[in-house]
Amino acid sequence: MILTFFDQFSSPYLLGIPLILLSMLLPALLLPSPNNRWITNRLSTLQLWTINMITKQLMAPLNKPGHKWAIILTSLMMLLLTINLLGLLPYTFTPTTQLSMNMALALPLWLATLLTGLRNQPTTSLGHLLPEGTPTPLIPALIMIETISLLIRPLALGVRLTANLTAGHLLIQLISTATITLLPIMPAVSVITTTILLLLTILEVAVAMIQAYVFVLLLSLYLQENI
Repeated sequence: MILTFFDQFSSPYLLGIPLILLSMLLPALLLPSPNNRWITNRLSTLQLWTINMITKQLMAPLNKPGHKWAIILTSLMMLLLTINLLGLLPYTFTPTTQLSMNMALALPLWLATLLTGLRNQPTTSLGHLLPEGTPTPLIPALIMIETISLLIRPLALGVRLTANLTAGHLLIQLISTATITLLPIMPAVSVITTTILLLLTILEVAVAMIQAYVFVLLLSLYLQENI
């Protein structure tokens, strides 16, 4: 039983065992696996087309050395996409509403892009901390500001994904609760809130897809700066 609006974001437990790992793995198990047939079914064809389109979009801003990251970025995109969309179903749990999970995805991947730049082109990577032509008195301040903006990138990635999905789920629950409450009292107003709820649900489906794309796209842009 949900006691507060925020209880829906607490990690589910069964016999004291957290089920967040199961909720992360289950969406991946629902995707059809490729087979050796010459002619695939419609679902596999749609999946291949979607993966191909996503990979092209993510690799477009990257140079050729960055194409080695295609499998990682595309897999991350598919994982976030399936988790976000399945989390909109009733009586489900959305792992991407947890800041701990989003930071666990954002921090290592951002650090990998940073270390890639420091290994391959250390001078250029460190040169981003100081714009060319900076007056001498402003050099220490600008280095501090650029360092802070660099270190805050993974936090921004995790918080953006968490905040957008959490806000959408809260709005859906608030409006659905209002709809059920107003149904026996004011049926006409309840019909209006139901219409708003349907429109909001369509919007949240779009937000779930857009936020997954933005998360991976920003990682690819960070990678582009370091290759």
